[in-house]
Amino acid sequence: MNVIIIEDEKPSARRLQRMLNTLNIEVDTLLHSVEESIEWFQNNAHPDLIFLDIQLSDGLSFEIFESIEIKSAVIFTTAYDEYALQAFKLNSIDYLLKPIDEDELTIAVKKYQERMPQKQAVTLDFNDIKKLLVNPIDREYKKRFSVKVGQHLKLINIDDIECFYSENKGTYLYTTEGRNYLLDTTLEHLENELEPQTFFRINRKFFVNINAIKDMVSYTNSRLQIKLKSYKDQEVIVARERVKDFKTWLE
Repeated sequence: MNVIIIEDEKPSARRLQRMLNTLNIEVDTLLHSVEESIEWFQNNAHPDLIFLDIQLSDGLSFEIFESIEIKSAVIFTTAYDEYALQAFKLNSIDYLLKPIDEDELTIAVKKYQERMPQKQAVTLDFNDIKKLLVNPIDREYKKRFSVKVGQHLKLINIDDIECFYSENKGTYLYTTEGRNYLLDTTLEHLENELEPQTFFRINRKFFVNINAIKDMVSYTNSRLQIKLKSYKDQEVIVARERVKDFKTWLE
């Protein structure tokens, strides 16, 4: 059985590898990012089984499946809430809640092995799963952010934010008043906190507010350039692999 692990936290990946070794499953390939995984799948035979983390260092692992047609079986490793977990369970072999429990790992592997003799293909509808991830039932999204201004804390309503962006290892929000503030979070963490009908991650460095978009212009390499109402510090470009989803989001 050919198995790979896609996990951005290297200690967690190595721990899972050791746990699988105790089940007589050898894992020779550990991948740690969306970009690395896409390149690997483009140049290697696809495995029988993937242990897949949802949130990688450079984005959500769904981006891999948007670029590459993957037919491997998948066992998710995740810390998402119960609604997302239920969604995974409908279409994948299983999910494993971090930190991974040895008994639960054994059960998940047995589920996969039981399906193998019948050669039942596991087809994952990643678009549907993604929608459930960002829109679980009764999900509450952030309505405001607190930022530090000197010795004071200031509350900024979500409607007053044009975009979120990363720069020099920091994460910032930019307001409709033309002010930027440093946040104690990451863009990856914001994936779960922002209302997906209002905010879209156009690339690895930017979330934009649909209400702040002033203009959209065709850009090189099939990309789009976004003009925001106030933000002008740097170019805001929709990554080529995100253009299709971005256009769907706008509708």
